[in-house]
This record gives sequence, structure tokens and C-alpha cells, in this order.
Amino acid sequence: MKPVDKIAPMPGAWPSMWRAIVRAREAEPLLLTVSFSLALLAALPDALLALWLSLLAAGILAGKRGQTLAAAVGLGASAAATWILRVVSDRTQRRFRERLTITLEAHVARLQASAASVEHHERQEYVDRLAMLRNQVFVLDHMYFSLFTTCGWILRLGVTLALLVSIHPALALLTLFALPTVFTSTWRPEVERKAEERGAWANRLARHLFDLATTAPPGKEVRVTGIGPSLIEQRRSAWQYWFGPVAAARRGTAGWQTLSWAVFALAYVAAVVFVSSVMKASPGSVLLVLAAGSRLSAYIGAAVGEIGFLRGFWLDGSKRLAWLEDYVASLQYGADAPAPATISESIELEHLSFAYPGTTRLVLEDVNLRLKPGSVIAIVGENGAGKTTLVKLLCRLYQPSSGRILVDGVDLSRIAPEAWRSRLAGAFQDFFRFEFSVLNSVGVGDLPLHQDEPAVKAAVSYAGADDVVDGLAHGLQTQLGPTWPEGVEISFGQWQKLALARGFMRRQPLLMILDEPTAALDAETEHALFERFATAARERTSDGCVTILVSHRFSTVRMADFIVVLDGAHLVESGSHEELMAKGGQYAELYGMQAAAYR
Repeated sequence: MKPVDKIAPMPGAWPSMWRAIVRAREAEPLLLTVSFSLALLAALPDALLALWLSLLAAGILAGKRGQTLAAAVGLGASAAATWILRVVSDRTQRRFRERLTITLEAHVARLQASAASVEHHERQEYVDRLAMLRNQVFVLDHMYFSLFTTCGWILRLGVTLALLVSIHPALALLTLFALPTVFTSTWRPEVERKAEERGAWANRLARHLFDLATTAPPGKEVRVTGIGPSLIEQRRSAWQYWFGPVAAARRGTAGWQTLSWAVFALAYVAAVVFVSSVMKASPGSVLLVLAAGSRLSAYIGAAVGEIGFLRGFWLDGSKRLAWLEDYVASLQYGADAPAPATISESIELEHLSFAYPGTTRLVLEDVNLRLKPGSVIAIVGENGAGKTTLVKLLCRLYQPSSGRILVDGVDLSRIAPEAWRSRLAGAFQDFFRFEFSVLNSVGVGDLPLHQDEPAVKAAVSYAGADDVVDGLAHGLQTQLGPTWPEGVEISFGQWQKLALARGFMRRQPLLMILDEPTAALDAETEHALFERFATAARERTSDGCVTILVSHRFSTVRMADFIVVLDGAHLVESGSHEELMAKGGQYAELYGMQAAAYR
């Protein structure tokens, strides 16, 4: 299934919340049930306080000792039960939320890490949406507390309303005058959240500028260039650009909410006057209306406030989580075929074109290419020619805009992403620095073997990184990264060698990608490394592994079996080094220019 260019709208609030509840039930079924039950049970004694006060007053005024005693006992029992149940409920919910937090955080991390595409890391609309989810996921467990609390307040409202109606049915009209407060409280968070999302990029920019001014990696250049004050000023401007519309939205919605509460206050005053002056009810009934009415306003205020939180921050987080689940699932729709055990025929690109999502400019256009099993393929071209994009498509990090990639005749889009990537290996120029022990930093290249020292040592030797490991005090057990206990810093070139070793952990891949992974090494070292690797690749023909080499160094490229030349999104030449030199085309020109520079 090809991802659509336009970002999908988020699912509805209530279906999203229901999905979050189902996830919580799957993770903690017992704690979910107990927490919800206690939240409702704790609401009942509190809601009955008005009734006990009314009976107590009536008993005292009528001189009914039995009624007075029963009401006093009921009043004390309700007060004690309210406190005890609230404490037990709060502690149970805290335990539930603590355990659920780990589940939710792991779920979000797993979704983002396992998505078939990396589009959500690169498009502004996706990044903005996920940035807000990252802020919300650490407190998304509060949604359940808010939901349980809201149900408790609603139960209190129901009991209180029943008590008021027992005095006179007309008092039920108080709920109608409370509706504007409910409406404004559910409408207000949505308005404010939209204002926050419209300027999410500015908020991200403010945080990015703060990180630039306060973290170590840019520290040297920040000080040498003296841009610290400028970063601070730009951060303030970015934050104000984001916060200005948000503050305006908050002021506007606050005005409407204040007006709705004023309407309810007038209705409550009118209800008290009606019962005491028009109905001329008994003092006990008047006290019941006063107590229940005041509690009604408190319950409505609490319920409305909780609904506001639920409707705003918590439901918004559940909507983003549901969207992420749908997004990840959509990328895997129809992709259920297994990865082949070997490549016996070819990896073939048929009329392949690609434009990055959100853009119209084709980075690759109508590329036709056949990659034979067991061959070493070099891809060359100037910057921006589409070399890395072609690699991303072969790794299934994106879907082609048109055309297709066939693996032994099977469309790559039909092969399960996890299955295909389990048969990939390689290293990239923009590698990541995993600040683990050296053993784990290299070993994660083949997760089942990440603690296997012989396998890691073999990969280190294969990548020519023995000198890096031998120079460390604790060898493979050395902690990388100076910010960790006993952690060490190593040079960029040493990091690159370890990244290359990580790429060599899988010894029998179907596709080996080497996208300029040795840019920090000198040309002679790179040449020797790839000559050794190319020889080994040609000797290992049983699995039909295809090796893709991207490099700007033509002394390395010439050892490939087949060379592909990209220029301006098009495949302009292909063939062996000798064939391309004999043509005298673009490859020969580029090769000659680089060779002349070394003379």
C-alpha cells in the first residue's frame, strides 16, 4: 500500500479513548477493574452528605432523637468512608498508572521504531504531531485517572440531582443551566490545542535553540562564533511566536467559560429563592437544597474541569496514539510475504520514480536497473543525484512514487518490512553513535548475537577496527560516551569504524548496503577495506547477496562488477569500469577529474 501524500486526520476522540482503554485492559486487567470500581464507590458516601445534613436538621427541629442519631451516624460514616475510599482509590490508581506508563512508553517507542517508513521522522506535519505525542506519552497514564475521576463526579451529580428532584421536579432545570459550562469546558481545550498545534514548529524551534545553547556537541562553535546571545534572542522570538496565539485563544475561551458559570450561579440563587419563598418548604428541605445545590455546583465544577482535562490533553494524546497505530498499520497493509531465503534471479527496478512526501520534485525518475545476485554494484554521481534515495528505497524505508522494485519477481512492497530488513546489512555515512559498551554498540548489528564476543570480534576485524578496540582500556567492555560512568570519547573516524563493524555483524545478508560508510577514512584505507570485502562477497555466492557501494572515491568504485551513474534523478550510464571508460561519457569525465587531482 503506497502512503498517501497528505497526512491522515487523527481518529475521533471517543474511539481513540476506547482503544486506549482496551490497551490498558490487555496490559493490567485486574488493576483497571479495581481502580475504576473504587473511583465509583468513593463517590457515593460523599454524594450522600447533603441527605444526612437534611435529616439531621429535620430531626433536631422536630425533636426526633432516633432520626437525629441515625443521621449523625450516617453523616460520620459517610465522611469516614469518603476519606478511606479516596485514599485507597488514589493509591490503587497510582499503582495502576505506574505500571501502565511503562507499557505505553514502550508501545509508542516500538511503533515509531518498527514503522516501515521513516517519513514520520522527516516530514514537518508528522514531526509536529509526534513531538506533541512524545510530550504527552509520559503523562498519558493520567488519562485513566481523569476518566475514572470524571465518572465519579458524574455519579455524584446523578445522586445529587435525585435528591433535588425529591424536593421538586422543577429543580432538575438546574442541569440545563449547567450545560453551557459543560459545553465551554469541552470546547475550550480543543480550541487551545489547535492553536498549540498550528505553532508546534515554532515550539520545536525554541527547544532546538535551547539545546544548541546548553548542550555539549555545539558548545565549541557556539563559543567561537559568539552566537550565544543570538540563540537566546531567537529562542525567545520563536517561543513568543508559538505562545502568542495560544494565549489569545486561552483569553477568548476563558471569557465564554466565565459567562457560562455566571448563568449557572444565577439559576442556583433562583432555585434557593423558589424553595424557601415560593414553595415555603420545611427547614430540612431548604437545607437539603442549600447543601445539595452547593455540592451540585462543586460537582459540576469538578466534573467540568476534569472533562476539560480529559477532552484536552488526555484525549488529544490518545488520538495521537491511535493515529500512530493506524499510520504504522497502513504501511504494512498487504505486506505479508516472507523474505526470500536467497536471491536466485535478481533485484530489479522497473520504471522507478520517487519524490519525497510533501514535494513534487522527482529525486529519481524512470530508473530501470537489474542487480544480479552475487554482484558488487557501485552507485556514483554528484551530490543530490539520488544515490542515497535509491538506497533508502532498496531498504524499504520509502515506497516508490511510481514503478516498483522486484526481488526474484516479487514486489518488494508485498514483503513484510521486518522480514526484509532482517536480511539487510551495511553501514551509512550518517551513522548513529550508540553510547553502549563497545560490545553492544557493534553487536546490535545482529541483535541475536549482540552479546556474542567471538561474533563481535570477527565483525570488528572484518571492518579493520581492531586498532580502535585494542586502544581502549577495557576492550569490548568499554563504555562509550563521556557523559556515562567510566565512559570514554572516541574520534569521529573511530566511531565510523565501529559503525562499519556493526554493519558487518550479519554475515549472510541478501542485500549489503555500504553508503559512504568510510568517509572519515583515508582513500588508501578505504580502498584496502573494500577490496577485501568485495573479494569475500564474490566468494560467497550461495545466498546471492547483492552488495551496493556508494562512494565518491573512484579508486574504490572501479573494483565493482557493475557501476551505475546517476545524474539529475536519471540513470545516465551503467556498466563495468572498463566499459564506461571506453564510452568516454560522464563516468570517464568524473574519473579523469579525480585522477588528475591525485597526480
